[in-house]
Amino acid sequence: MPSLRLELEVSGTAVLLKSSEHYAADLRQLTPRFRTAMQKGPSLVEVELDDLLVNLRELGQWPSEDVEWQPELANLVRDSYQATVEAEAQLEGAAPASGLLTEQNLQQALDLSGWKGNLTAFQSRDIIKLLSLGHGANFSVPGAGKTRVGLATFQVLRARGEVQRLLVVGPKSSYESWQFENQECFSTPLRLQVLEGKLDPSAELILVNYERLSANETALAKWLTTEPSMMILDEAHRMKRGPSGVYGSVCLALGPRARRRLILTGTPAPNGVQDIQNLFAFVLPGQGRQTVSRAIAGGDLRYASQVLRPFFTRTTKKELDLPPVTTRIRRLSLPPLHKEIYQALTGVMSARAAGSQNNFEALGRVVMYLLMAATSPALITMGTTRYEPLNYRVPPIEVPSGATLEQLLRDLPDHELSPKYKETLSIVAANAEAGRKTIVWSTFVRSLTTMQSMFRNYDPAMVHGGTLDREEQIRRFREDSDCMVLLSNPATLGEGISLHQVCHDAVYVDRDFAAGRYLQSLDRIHRLGLHRETITNVTILASEETIDDVVERRLETKLRFMGSILDDPEVEQLADLQEEPAVGGDMDLADVRALLGYLNVSSAS
Repeated sequence: MPSLRLELEVSGTAVLLKSSEHYAADLRQLTPRFRTAMQKGPSLVEVELDDLLVNLRELGQWPSEDVEWQPELANLVRDSYQATVEAEAQLEGAAPASGLLTEQNLQQALDLSGWKGNLTAFQSRDIIKLLSLGHGANFSVPGAGKTRVGLATFQVLRARGEVQRLLVVGPKSSYESWQFENQECFSTPLRLQVLEGKLDPSAELILVNYERLSANETALAKWLTTEPSMMILDEAHRMKRGPSGVYGSVCLALGPRARRRLILTGTPAPNGVQDIQNLFAFVLPGQGRQTVSRAIAGGDLRYASQVLRPFFTRTTKKELDLPPVTTRIRRLSLPPLHKEIYQALTGVMSARAAGSQNNFEALGRVVMYLLMAATSPALITMGTTRYEPLNYRVPPIEVPSGATLEQLLRDLPDHELSPKYKETLSIVAANAEAGRKTIVWSTFVRSLTTMQSMFRNYDPAMVHGGTLDREEQIRRFREDSDCMVLLSNPATLGEGISLHQVCHDAVYVDRDFAAGRYLQSLDRIHRLGLHRETITNVTILASEETIDDVVERRLETKLRFMGSILDDPEVEQLADLQEEPAVGGDMDLADVRALLGYLNVSSAS
């Protein structure tokens, strides 16, 4: 037996270090050098694959050259080392420019492989760059056709014999796009499986959502290495927490098993440089990740984006040559009782925030309650069911004398109509009269169910996290002439789906601090393929002298910053909202400071 043998554990995401009896003491000394090492026996240690790749140099301390590597593991280590060498060359500007495909060569290669999808000039440019990289990222704006770019990149690699199958990890909302493009782009579509049960070993394209990834980790690890594979993370910002998050840890464990790795996201780093570091931990695992981290250490996000530009491609909003979108804000005055209740709640929330300055979860609840109250304080109260709609009395009745705050909270719909609901109804009605469909966004499901009841004359479709017939609701909105409004929240429908064929009007009843999610949702109706004469309208509702003012300022700052680091002035322009008269919870430290300042809570931070 060799002094040390290294082989993949059965799950495929960990490595077993087995020493001979004579070297058992040396193995014990080696173990503390790996963060995830677990002693399984006197001569047996288990280490996570990513940990081994990051700290590979520690094996240089082994006292004997008689070390045996399982062939499959050796290939993974060689691939990781090669990725590190290439990453260093890219960062130093020493990567060879020769050998790049031309647009004509690319099209010829695709035509010969059975590809039939059309490509724009910027899509071809992005594909050519991604093919020149061992592993990379596509940070093109939402709506630029990143799905098609990913499939075309895979198809060229498959034609070259470098990969044979493709694993795509993304939110459920992305499935439709991958299924459509698979049919649209291949003469013979790939054998596609949406992974909801047992994995089909004959599948050529597997779609799995981030929530199911952990439960299928072992099966997917084996599938990725049975034949050379490519792994794509769609809406990759979902794993921005990296190894500290559930999604990120599994992605990092599976990534090294793929021969090629690619991430797709239009919002790569909404909260800072740590986000982008975690994304590149997947693209370049092990020492490659360390190389990237060292290169951007101590810099801000703008610096990081400049340093990492060799590793990613990006199509900007301007390059899509879309017709302009008109984004307006309508500021609404609160009616007297609503304002009285909101101000009382602000005092309660101030006291709660004062005791929660270091607790993001607790502060998140404060934000949630205040955002609800800016629309209607009654949303905070418990209903008979979880998402029971508010039942507005028409006409309203007078406020009884001596009513308590709790009673007023509960009975507010009897006395006043929420100005946000009234304004939204006015917009939906006007659009419907003109034959235009409207998508209405709200963070809160109870707000959606309330509007579903209020808008029943317009046969509303509704999609939220608990919707069971999601596809049918979206079909109705797209195809039924009576269905003039779609109600949804950005967390559910803000990614992956295209509605620009049928809808050109959006209303935001409320917004939270998540700039990336806001950007994603905007692009559901403003995407590649719009006719030049299309008029797209986005209306944001904001209750005056409420938390809506804080959210607006924070989103303005984030959008300006994101636009500058991505060299995309049209993203920056989204921060400049046109004011228009009314006619009818992700937080970073700056968000926390803004909230505490709004609530007049002193903070030592």
